[in-house]
Amino acid sequence: MMRVLVTGKHGQVDTALQGLGDQLGLEIIRIGRPEVDLAQTDTMEDAVRAARPDVIISSAAYTAVDKAEAEPELAQAINGEAPGELARLAKELNIPILHLSTDYVFAGDKDGAYEETDLPAPVSVYGKTKLSGEEQIAAQTDNHVILRTAWVFSPYGNNFVKTMLRLAESRDEVNVVADQHGCPTYAPDMARVILAMAQQVAIDDDPTLRGIFHLTGQGETTWAQFAEAIFEGSANRGGKWVQVNPIATTDYPTPAKRPANSRLSGEKLDQTYGLVLDPWRISLDSCLDRLITQGNLVKDG
Repeated sequence: MMRVLVTGKHGQVDTALQGLGDQLGLEIIRIGRPEVDLAQTDTMEDAVRAARPDVIISSAAYTAVDKAEAEPELAQAINGEAPGELARLAKELNIPILHLSTDYVFAGDKDGAYEETDLPAPVSVYGKTKLSGEEQIAAQTDNHVILRTAWVFSPYGNNFVKTMLRLAESRDEVNVVADQHGCPTYAPDMARVILAMAQQVAIDDDPTLRGIFHLTGQGETTWAQFAEAIFEGSANRGGKWVQVNPIATTDYPTPAKRPANSRLSGEKLDQTYGLVLDPWRISLDSCLDRLITQGNLVKDG
């Protein structure tokens, strides 16, 4: 049985990896706080070695984008130093590491979808620390896969879909930014692709399977349009419909600057692995079925 070490115990992606891994007959070993604190890299080595993994999936991160502006050292420790330490251990164990990164490594000023060869230029502390993590992994081992994703949602954890549904419980209208563009990405769909990649790189040393890939749902939208789709889906399932008022980013100031364009091209992933994620609207239907139809709208589950 293939042993897969995953960082994170409560995140959207690591939860999805656990569920799918169990179905596929993989042994998923999740590590995280309180036993392992990514902010303190000296807590990681014993846990990694004890797991005896065949592959490492680095999915945990400091994701409080605005808070990172006031906590750059902590964000750097978790997003920059910890992935580098995981990569060092992966090299010592002679196994591959797959690492989740973000659209925030880009400035967001490109007209079309970003490709893997486009030059990173992060405009926030979060983006800078995530880019640091990419660089530190690449410096430690060639046997790596870096997966940049964006706008992650799922039936669990905290995300935009669940936030909108909760707001609907107490509001008849919401203001949502309409000038940021991206590709909503469903965590269970990500898990399917990530585990397929992990199984392949664990047995195939082809260098073309390594490097940077973009991993997002098919199709693009804005946050406001995404919210409209969520409420339409809610109404279709007997839930509440809420009026969405499109606003500009300047009307909703935040400590951290967001990329206006978070669109990532998945062409390289498709060409190299033959893997694509579902269109985001199909994935949203799956998510809403679980949250509304099955009554699973809870804060952390």
